[in-house]
Amino acid sequence: MPDQTTAPAAAADHDLSPLAPLRRPVFRMLWLTWLAANTTMWMNDVASAWLMTSLAPSPLWVALVQSAGTLPVFLLGLPSGALADILDRRRFLMITQFWVAGIATVICITVALGWMSAPLLLALTFANGVGLAMRWPVFAAIVPELVPRAQLPLALALNGVSMNASRIIGPLVAGAIIAAAGSAWVFALNAALSLVAGFTIMHWRREHKESPLGRERLGSAMRVGVQYVRQSRRMRGVLVRIGLFFFHSTALLALLPLVARALPGGGAGTFTVLLASMGGGAIIAALSVGRIRSLMPVQQLLVAGTALQSAAMLAVAYAPNIYVAVPAMVFAGVAWITVANTLTVTAQMALPDWVRARGMSIYQMSLMGSTAAGAALWGQVATWTTIHQSLAIAAVTSSALMALAQRLLTDRGIEEDLTPARVFQVPHADAPPRTGRVQVQIEYRIDPARSADFMALMQESRRSRMSQGALDWQVMRDLYEPGRIVEQVTDESWTEHLRRFDRVTAADVRLRDRKLAFHVGQTPPVVSRFIIDP
Repeated sequence: MPDQTTAPAAAADHDLSPLAPLRRPVFRMLWLTWLAANTTMWMNDVASAWLMTSLAPSPLWVALVQSAGTLPVFLLGLPSGALADILDRRRFLMITQFWVAGIATVICITVALGWMSAPLLLALTFANGVGLAMRWPVFAAIVPELVPRAQLPLALALNGVSMNASRIIGPLVAGAIIAAAGSAWVFALNAALSLVAGFTIMHWRREHKESPLGRERLGSAMRVGVQYVRQSRRMRGVLVRIGLFFFHSTALLALLPLVARALPGGGAGTFTVLLASMGGGAIIAALSVGRIRSLMPVQQLLVAGTALQSAAMLAVAYAPNIYVAVPAMVFAGVAWITVANTLTVTAQMALPDWVRARGMSIYQMSLMGSTAAGAALWGQVATWTTIHQSLAIAAVTSSALMALAQRLLTDRGIEEDLTPARVFQVPHADAPPRTGRVQVQIEYRIDPARSADFMALMQESRRSRMSQGALDWQVMRDLYEPGRIVEQVTDESWTEHLRRFDRVTAADVRLRDRKLAFHVGQTPPVVSRFIIDP
């Protein structure tokens, strides 16, 4: 008879309704926290930009507010991802919320006392951006811990709902408070909400498993994170696609204020309606993401979503009135969340937990970098031509390049089992070396007639070793014995050598078995370890 106590849990794991992840208490708590955090982010952006118009009404100073808020993502994205993989993620996320609360409090007091200046506002906006840059990778890494694998697309879609709902709520609340009481009270509310979020996270009971090898050094952790992404064809494919999509789709948001102004009777209200329509479309798509993903394979969904985004951009560009532009913006929001969710899920599935925050920080940097570059380019194109022509060029090239990328990229169909597999025997040293690099040599004996196939397999071994954090990899063939092949792997230190054994996955085990299938020696391949004296 089946265990009746586990039946409800199993049923919950296979619940694929749009709101299924919210039935999990921890995910629900952190989702509400994330909604509050995103709302404060948008409120801060609106209040800071408005405050700058009174401190220094120059367009340059106002534009620098946005730059000051996003610059930390480029400067600190990778270090924050590395820290999120090294430190206790619950405590790290909590500290970022208290950091944002502290900055909001300083801004509130400074504004209330009349001490604020344009340079000081930029500095404090940058400091607030530091908190935001440190917060995103750790939250992205936490989500897969909270839901079953089958519900991950739904959980990420709900995060999209949070982002788009806060994009609507935040500016509306900030605008109302500024009009009624002044900018200082917006920052006061930001501080209060961030404190509530921080204390909520503090009450979350999450067990942090400290590695017996100790914490990774920050520089080494960053190197390994970049190395993993470089060696992963799936991650490289995701970065190319996310860069292409946001580089082009950002043209619509960058030029939307000018599009709104050009519509009959257009003004600030028109711009708000169009922006809210896009956010509404994104929320609709997020709540229907399970149904959308079931319509077609992932690769086709990316092409279709990009094509829908391009069609919506063209419709908005040449809309004769707001009644045409609003439905087009709704479809643009549907396309945006569909493509973004698909690529985010793919990135999460391509990353093992030990490097997840670093990989997602690189993903975020690619997204933000392509968005910034695209906004600058399409704005410049609009000055050379017209707003409508710039949007049309962005729309056409977006679909064309995404279709081309789908044909050229070689990551389709790659599904690696990244389940941790602790099956390799960890080496032991009576007196572990404190300094010096570690060089490992594995000697294979193979049939010379199969050497070409074995050398091709060695390239997969190279990707595996380097993605685990090896410093260098080489393969050598004996000049006098064609069947003797030596694989050489260099690690940064003895500790980093041992750390690689903690990163072995089921895919690595299968790769090991495929290599051993070529070995024809009477005994297993000989493994030798050497210390390279500094």
